[in-house]
Amino acid sequence: MRGEVRLKTFTADPKAIGKYGAVEDESGTRSFTVKVRGEVRGLVIARLSGIEDRNAAEALKGLRLYVGRDRLPRPKKGEWYAADLIGLRVERTDGSAMGRVRSVPNYGAGDLVEVEVEGGKTIFLSFTKRVVPEVDIEGGRIVVDPPHEVEARPETKDEE
Repeated sequence: MRGEVRLKTFTADPKAIGKYGAVEDESGTRSFTVKVRGEVRGLVIARLSGIEDRNAAEALKGLRLYVGRDRLPRPKKGEWYAADLIGLRVERTDGSAMGRVRSVPNYGAGDLVEVEVEGGKTIFLSFTKRVVPEVDIEGGRIVVDPPHEVEARPETKDEE
């Protein structure tokens, strides 16, 4: 009614979105300051500068807003931003090449790693410690141990 919007944030603390300064649309042509009002069912209720009524708020529905990387806190040791993983080499635990990280989506059931493999095809792996035992940002790679169901492997003598 008063121009408040619901924001889905991708921050460790959803309410922290207001502390990072102005948010911008994808083109960088529109900028809004965020004043957090509360949180409901995992969404932040906020006021955006210049949005004064319900019609203006509804006009923003589906708009993606971004915070400049330089305003985000530095990741702690052993942590990273999903964007840091895109483009990294993907290697199996035996050191063999598998592909490159294409994206790190989350469709509601947990993070996934989309790996572009040979021929431009992609596979999705659960982003769990079991499947992705090592993330080496400095080395430009992640190490994966895909489940048998995801990747065909040569049969061993015991499986024949």
